[in-house]
Amino acid sequence: MIEIKNLTKTYGKKVKAVDDITLMVHSGKIFGFLGTNGAGKTTTIKLITGILEADSGSIGINGIDLKTESIHAKNNIGYVSDDADVFLRLKGIEYLNFMADIYGVDQATRKERIAVFSKRLDMDNALSDKIQSYSHGMRQKIVIMGALIHKPAVWILDEPLHGLDPKSAFVLKEMMREHVSDGNTVFFSTHVLEVAEKLCDMVSIVNKGRIQFTGNLDDLKAEQSRDGSLEALFLEMTKDEEIN
Repeated sequence: MIEIKNLTKTYGKKVKAVDDITLMVHSGKIFGFLGTNGAGKTTTIKLITGILEADSGSIGINGIDLKTESIHAKNNIGYVSDDADVFLRLKGIEYLNFMADIYGVDQATRKERIAVFSKRLDMDNALSDKIQSYSHGMRQKIVIMGALIHKPAVWILDEPLHGLDPKSAFVLKEMMREHVSDGNTVFFSTHVLEVAEKLCDMVSIVNKGRIQFTGNLDDLKAEQSRDGSLEALFLEMTKDEEIN
């Protein structure tokens, strides 16, 4: 579960990237975070993960206050950023062991999880290669594996499907569904509205740092008093903005 109350982040003196956002993301749900360029999606995600510090407001991860119990809260999070170009000089297996060391995953457990992830994401034969030799999609997959190595309850994924081949994208979506079926939480942003429509239990649309809507597609249709795809309704709500 993620609980966000009155979250605000300002860059400089005037630009409110996140403007008084309040959200409740329940366990057992895949939650899609949608918005236009500069809408505040990535800034919100960096606040939730503790990379950035909010000007005001509070963030709770499974009932743990991010500000007062930062390490405890972060141990519950698996975060995949929108930039997969990390630790390029390490081999894939070295990166995974590094991440496992950070989260205190024992040798037997990490070996088992690495074997499962590498098989599912078709990375078995690449782990001994340096990450700098990987394609973008392979880099994305190794980052996903590293983020999930400690089996976190809350997945926070910023454009996780970007660069993945169709098979790997299908597998990741399958893993997301499995994760929430066990009572856990997935919070992710995506450029692909069709994916959000098919995958998400709930969505939130953010525009200019403010939440415009939170609910399921039926709720959105009712609020807009019309039928249509998520894409059509999203375009209507953000028609003055450029889509990501």
